[in-house]
Amino acid sequence: MAGPRVVIIGAGVVGAALADEISARGWTEVTVVDQGPLPATGGSSSHAPGLVFQTNPSKTMTELARYTVEKFRSLDVDGRPCFLQVGGLEVATGPERLAELHRRHGWITAWGVEARVVTPEECVELHPLLDADRVLGGLLVPTDGIAKAVLAVEAQIRRATGRGVRFLARHEVLDVRHDEGAVTAVVTDQGEIPADIVVCCAGIWGPRIARMVGMNLPLTPLAHQLAWTGPVPVLAGQTEEAVRPILRHQDAGLYYRDRFDGLGIGSYGHRPMPVAADDIRSLHEAGQMPSVLEFTEEDFEGAWAETRSLLPATREAKLEEGINGLFSFTTDGYPLLGESPDVKGFWVAEAVWVTHSAGVGRAVAEWLVDGHCSSFDLHECDVNRFEPHQLAPEYVLARDCRNFVEVYDILHPLQPGGDPRPIRTSPFYARQREHGAFFLEANGWERPQWYEANAPLTEGRSIPTPNDWAARYWSPIVGAEAQVTRETVALYDMTALKRLEVTGPGAAGFLEGLVTGKVAKSVGSVTYTLLLGHDGGIRSDITVARLAHDLFQVGANGNLDLDWFTRHLPADGGVQVRDITPGTCCVGLWGPLAREVLQPLTDEDFSDEGLRYFRARRAFVGSVPVTAMRLSYVGELGWELYTTADQGAKLWDTLWRAAEPLGGIIAGRGAFNSLRLEKGYRSFGTDMTYEHDPYEAGVGFAVRPGKGEFVGRAALERRRAEVRRRLSCLTVDDPRAVVMGKEPVYDGERAVGYVTSAAYGYTVGKGIAYAWLPAELAVPGTGVQIGYFDERVDAVVAEEPLFDPGMSRLRG
Repeated sequence: MAGPRVVIIGAGVVGAALADEISARGWTEVTVVDQGPLPATGGSSSHAPGLVFQTNPSKTMTELARYTVEKFRSLDVDGRPCFLQVGGLEVATGPERLAELHRRHGWITAWGVEARVVTPEECVELHPLLDADRVLGGLLVPTDGIAKAVLAVEAQIRRATGRGVRFLARHEVLDVRHDEGAVTAVVTDQGEIPADIVVCCAGIWGPRIARMVGMNLPLTPLAHQLAWTGPVPVLAGQTEEAVRPILRHQDAGLYYRDRFDGLGIGSYGHRPMPVAADDIRSLHEAGQMPSVLEFTEEDFEGAWAETRSLLPATREAKLEEGINGLFSFTTDGYPLLGESPDVKGFWVAEAVWVTHSAGVGRAVAEWLVDGHCSSFDLHECDVNRFEPHQLAPEYVLARDCRNFVEVYDILHPLQPGGDPRPIRTSPFYARQREHGAFFLEANGWERPQWYEANAPLTEGRSIPTPNDWAARYWSPIVGAEAQVTRETVALYDMTALKRLEVTGPGAAGFLEGLVTGKVAKSVGSVTYTLLLGHDGGIRSDITVARLAHDLFQVGANGNLDLDWFTRHLPADGGVQVRDITPGTCCVGLWGPLAREVLQPLTDEDFSDEGLRYFRARRAFVGSVPVTAMRLSYVGELGWELYTTADQGAKLWDTLWRAAEPLGGIIAGRGAFNSLRLEKGYRSFGTDMTYEHDPYEAGVGFAVRPGKGEFVGRAALERRRAEVRRRLSCLTVDDPRAVVMGKEPVYDGERAVGYVTSAAYGYTVGKGIAYAWLPAELAVPGTGVQIGYFDERVDAVVAEEPLFDPGMSRLRG
């Protein structure tokens, strides 16, 4: 099959990979255009130093890198290899970084890539230029190495050309034509190319191209310094381009690679130097390399001094050349992949470094040809993941520059993103500040983790202190808030959770075709259900409340759910979907005394018979109109109470005046997370993602047996009989051994899975960790170990839920 007419903009390492991968899948009516010459087009690929380190806290990013390594190893150009597999070595010169290397070893092991932590002596043996007195240890990944980016581009161009793909060098894109919401052509300075699909792989020029279809691409080109030494005397006579591992000295923001008898030195230790995409010189103005700016020697002085300290042999060498090379940065450090929400057929594969390039090429090719990506879980990379405020130019610039500064920093899992803050605040924000809220950030919302006003609650309670790493962004108040929630009642701010409204005469049928459960039930019903991809993987878990015959409220996980709904809307206009989150707010009122708080405030019947579990109704709480849903993600009696933002403060005050005399409290997210894990409630994006199906993840109960057709049903039926892994509850007896997530799980010496969510259970008195395990190990009573930094933590697979398995407290 020839497939649709595809135009790829950009013939760098991403565009070339996509052309190769998509043509290998049978789509050959493909044209690749670039303003520069081939194969060195003048973009970031042309000057990239090519270091491929696969270690990443994201499983997906590691898998994209691993595929890139495997593919580039198989490529050559006339016998010249496209990948030099010399290994990768990260070194520690201080105890905090050494601990971080153990944590990074946990990630890479969890993701299935061979690695080991090595001694100072082994570091020097691997890279003899290192000063033995400065190095405390290292992380070695033998399969890392150097990608020869321009050669890889050429090799993939040759493969794609052999299948009929057309490459047009020196064609500058002037416009992307679109009509009635779909692309029709790409206009270049040498003519117009008809297109059914356009994929923007323009790298640092991506924002400029995307604006041609009205798309705001949250990407900033930033200059990054790369210098090359002249001959280093001790390397004299080295005839191979690279023999030592690529090297990272992250505490100084530095990396190194061989180049025959000299070294390449890259630095992230300088000030951020952003450049607007529109200010990047044209090929005509810049000559060969528009992505290369003049080297600013003063910004490199600290890097050169540190290099001569860490690698003493370089004191006998000189810097011979240097560049300030432009690379793409995003607000969260992930690529931008997917289709425009507004213009059908306009796709992007942007903010992709050489490290992940071939993997992204494969992922986008699968997505285009098959309608979904089967090789990688792309929920972190989807370009439609952002909230509106995250597209604001001021926000994008500030966060992209921060990500440049922090690219090698030791970042805690709970560490907030920094300025600009605050951005989104709930109507309860002033009250929360009065109670000493310690705020973290969630989708731009200021969300309390705990309240200092609750400090007296810790007195007389046994609240164990976790290890030093887990104790960051933690307080014993978290434990007290969790325990008091189970003893009396607590108010939780749930405003940060996404809320969608689905309306219209076709709303019920529309939702039925997307979800695994039955939602076309009586008015007042609430259903926990799933959105699946076409491959049967979980796209999201949601709650759907039917508030009127043609009105549903959906509790969603993020903007990707809104995007999924929008893309499936019927063409007849019989269904509308809108995000009501900004104009509404939510209080979770939970605990054994919740009914004693709520019932005196309303004329409606909130008894167990009056409003049963998973039912909703409209009511007044005091003078505030609310939508009340009898749900609880902490495992206690209670309700989610929704109202409009203008009446949020009044709702909070009304509830608080009633709760405080009963010993009620306001509680934060730290307590919430502990309580939800005691009940075994999953969190999408952490515990389960696109790669998992409901039966593996333990949410098969949300699939309605015998239900009619819905997206993913056929694939799910095939997967049901092939469950090879399970999301399992682990408990840990050692109260200090609280893990954080993404740690490897071992069966003996074999890494068999990884932790997703974890917390201490203040009711059950144990550490809790949810983890993916092979099905044969996911049996209660099975002993395993969790790799935590340089330790092994004993854990046991447990029956779930750990708390109130009979659900008596929820249904009281």
